[in-house]
Amino acid sequence: MSLTPDIIAQAAKALRDAAASGRFIAPLREQYPQITAEDAYTIQALNIQERIQQGRRIVGRKIGLTSRAVQTQLGVDQPDFGALLDDMEFGDSEPIPAAILHQPKVEAEIAFVLGRDLRSERPGYAEVIGAIDYALPAIEVVGSRIANWDIRFVDTVADNASAGAYVLGGTPYSLRGLDLRLAGMAMSRAGDLVSTGAGAACLGHPLNAVVWLARTMAQLGSPLRAGEVILSGALGPMAPAQPGDWFEAQIEGLGSVRAAFDIATQEAQS
Repeated sequence: MSLTPDIIAQAAKALRDAAASGRFIAPLREQYPQITAEDAYTIQALNIQERIQQGRRIVGRKIGLTSRAVQTQLGVDQPDFGALLDDMEFGDSEPIPAAILHQPKVEAEIAFVLGRDLRSERPGYAEVIGAIDYALPAIEVVGSRIANWDIRFVDTVADNASAGAYVLGGTPYSLRGLDLRLAGMAMSRAGDLVSTGAGAACLGHPLNAVVWLARTMAQLGSPLRAGEVILSGALGPMAPAQPGDWFEAQIEGLGSVRAAFDIATQEAQS
């Protein structure tokens, strides 16, 4: 690693403090020019461990940077990943408190729920498909502790892949018969269309992203487990969110899911 353990701990604390205070920080790549991807994942892991010590649980993983255009913009050739914790999960139309959000944006995704562990060192494509119990439509609410979303790869990785919250649809769907590559997506804000896309926008096929994650986590010694939720990555462009907004995403073959943002919490803070 390019950063010393003390500096890594300092960077991790800066992100935690930003999350707690809402005072966002300058990009880590500017504060620590020598930071590497390995450093960034170590910072992420430190903060996840801190949350676990506070009583939270890892319930899944999210995949980010699944758009080739975004990868090109950030100068990388692969996705990244972050952890999903139990307090990030919301049900369809369940109000999301503004207090937990940081510069929120929303994107429509597919959530895959595993029915069995993926312990192989390099899980195969068919093995990954066989391990998926069902799929759900999902909306991920991404957030950034970096001021003005001024991020590059190391910034988002350290910041738990810019995770915030996520909303799951209430009806599970079997993968049998679904063509997720061609599945169209339309997302609206209060009835106005704000994003469109399809499964092919996610590494060519959402399952390609899940296979990448399964292999990456196995190589890191933290294989994906039965019951975990895997967020595929965006099927279309992000849209900014404000307190009081509500979004609905419709995904062909998977129905719809709605994310509702509570305004009361924000008013109480102001």
